Amino acid sequence: MKILSFKPGHDGCSAFVQDGVLRFSYEAEKDSGARYAALDPSSILGAMQEVSSAPDVIAISGWEENRGGIAKSIGAGYIGLEVPPTSAATLFNQSITLFSSSHERSHILCAYALSPFPQGTACYALVWEGHIGRFYHVDETLNIRLLRDVMWGPGLRYAFAYGLMDPSFKLPRGAVRLSDAGKLMALAAYCGHITPTPEEQQLVDMLLSRPDEIPRFSKDDFRDYSQHDCGVTSSAGKRLARLISDAIYSRFEAAMRDHVEQSAPLLISGGYGLNCDWNSSFGETGLFSEVFVPPCANDSGSAIGTAADAQFRLTGSAKLKWSVYCGPTFVLDELEHARFQSTAATASVIAKHLHAGAILGWADGNAEIGPRALGHRSILASPLNRGTLERINRLKQREGFRPIAPICREEEVAEHFFPAAPSPYMLNFRRVLSTRLPAVTHVDGSARVQTLSAEQNPALHEVLSEFHKLSGIGVLCNTSLNFNGTGFINRASDLARFALDVGLDGFVIGERLYMRNQDAELRPRDQP
Repeated sequence: MKILSFKPGHDGCSAFVQDGVLRFSYEAEKDSGARYAALDPSSILGAMQEVSSAPDVIAISGWEENRGGIAKSIGAGYIGLEVPPTSAATLFNQSITLFSSSHERSHILCAYALSPFPQGTACYALVWEGHIGRFYHVDETLNIRLLRDVMWGPGLRYAFAYGLMDPSFKLPRGAVRLSDAGKLMALAAYCGHITPTPEEQQLVDMLLSRPDEIPRFSKDDFRDYSQHDCGVTSSAGKRLARLISDAIYSRFEAAMRDHVEQSAPLLISGGYGLNCDWNSSFGETGLFSEVFVPPCANDSGSAIGTAADAQFRLTGSAKLKWSVYCGPTFVLDELEHARFQSTAATASVIAKHLHAGAILGWADGNAEIGPRALGHRSILASPLNRGTLERINRLKQREGFRPIAPICREEEVAEHFFPAAPSPYMLNFRRVLSTRLPAVTHVDGSARVQTLSAEQNPALHEVLSEFHKLSGIGVLCNTSLNFNGTGFINRASDLARFALDVGLDGFVIGERLYMRNQDAELRPRDQP
């Protein structure tokens, strides 16, 4: 059975499942599209061209959008747990099945389909994102039962806290910036767990008030608080980042604890499944036998979830075989060869450049699914010098308080990080044990580690091994390969332009290494 699935709205994506195998998942933002981009006709056509013959099923992930002040459902809409019916249609003279299930189900089914647990495993599920904050039980037959409406709009509340402190945030009532949540997660590390002042407690209570409603905050409502436009890196800003993070997590954990009756796995999905602090905290509660978060926990996994739901509806199977590297293939178009020296990309040569302080782009095979760079669309650098963090943040035009993640050979993770469990999707915090990793050690001594085995990514694992021979450490800095405000770079011409724009020392495309000529002119507008 061939299922082609589309997710409308922000973080638009398409997915193709054939006979229980996830063949591809393409996000509209990948290939230097605008961050969080919706699907457009070009991206829809591109997905269709990748399918060799007509699909048996076309699936639409449910959504809701505002049209002239009126909420309009797309497909099965945003909320709903029931298994929806299918319908028959004719498209281009081909008989196909149409399917749509809710956005809510897409999150749960994505986590369920990609999890390591066999079908029939009873589990708990948490969906927390911009609008939904709900806790569920999934039984052996995949019947989903709502256990608790914990909070509506947890993501809106969390992101608004950052905007409240940021003088540049001027969006209208009810709006937030999608990028602010990740920044707040980084900022929270600058303050330990603290007791709030009376004013801080009143502010947190106001941000989390009316949990049964979607919040529609305006900064003007908070003008009397000292945190209003205080600056995100101020002492007050760092304190609020920690306080709101702890308050949201505590409310969810307490609500979930009341409904956990047996030890079973927990599936986490929704955009706040990308919060490493909270993921690690859930794992430490002892409430759940295991915790699984897919690498595409945010809406980038919704097309996958709806495809899995369609497969479950039509075949009874909700599980998928998959690889995290099933994004788009890298495009080998023309690049400005005269500005680069091209040589064979051997692991030893790449490691020598990195050990000498070079910052390199890395593009290999198909892109990752989800928002995290996991070793196919990465910027790599040595972690041994704190200045590397500062340089990477400058060339990526990021705030200086944001950390860089490490990528570590799985076989030596216990030497550098605790706990030493594998973390292939960079979705948990680890405590840094080594003092030799200043570029990837956050201010609180943590790191958002990706572990990598030779089986998962042979080429990059070999580079890590060669770097280990030179430094004694098989760890590198790893951050996403993208222009500021766009998704991953996915073509040679863009990668060359990026290197010249921001000052990368070079880049690797497959088996070729391109080092920037020393006399190659940098674009002054972005020069670090």
